[in-house]
Amino acid sequence: MVTAVVDLAHGGRWTSLRTPAREWLWRRPDPARAGVRPGAAFVDAGGLEECIPTVRGTPDHGSAWSRPWTRIDAETARVECPEFALTRRLRHADGSVVADYRLAAVPGWAFVWAAHALLDLSDAARLVTPAGTVTRVDGGDPVSWPTALEHLGPSDGTAVGAILTDCPRVTVVDGTALTFALEAPGQPVSVALWRNLGGWPQPGPYRSIGVEPMLGRVFDRDQAGPGDAALVPASGVCEWRLTVEACS
Repeated sequence: MVTAVVDLAHGGRWTSLRTPAREWLWRRPDPARAGVRPGAAFVDAGGLEECIPTVRGTPDHGSAWSRPWTRIDAETARVECPEFALTRRLRHADGSVVADYRLAAVPGWAFVWAAHALLDLSDAARLVTPAGTVTRVDGGDPVSWPTALEHLGPSDGTAVGAILTDCPRVTVVDGTALTFALEAPGQPVSVALWRNLGGWPQPGPYRSIGVEPMLGRVFDRDQAGPGDAALVPASGVCEWRLTVEACS
């Protein structure tokens, strides 16, 4: 069983993702996070941030994380941004966490979304996904999974970002296991990996590991080539579902 807690006042951020054995989300308390306003520089407080319409680029980590969300009912909340409105229904079903998203925007609008989950993992943690998955690593040519990035620790002073393309499901194994599954018919579905093993930021680096189901194939929407970003269809509405499951 896995349960989630969110903070609607501060960007709809997920502050807990817990199984009976442990808390999975890594957190980094920073007083600056409480006072963030739209347009502010990103404050890395950990947890899971809703990054849309981009992860890197402008605005950094998107525009939803810096705005308060409005509660609609016990499971549903909404955030209004200049280019779009995003509604999220988050519920617990059959021992899993299920988040259903509905985005309203101008037809043809291109965006990247990521569930920017920073995880509290041991040095032995590893990432499991189908062999042969095409993986785009920062500053290099695409490679085929598995790679050395499969092993998520220990700290070695490096920081690497990668995107596992056309990858709707990924499992983090760290004693027990946590699986992220993303459903988004007609959209590019990937998993972003931010393997920061004490290499970022400078000065004052720390260790943080992001496993991020995403719509799109690039971190920065402005660098998207054909097929690299999600597109709002003619209806003006785009929907997708994220399911988080735990297993022994």
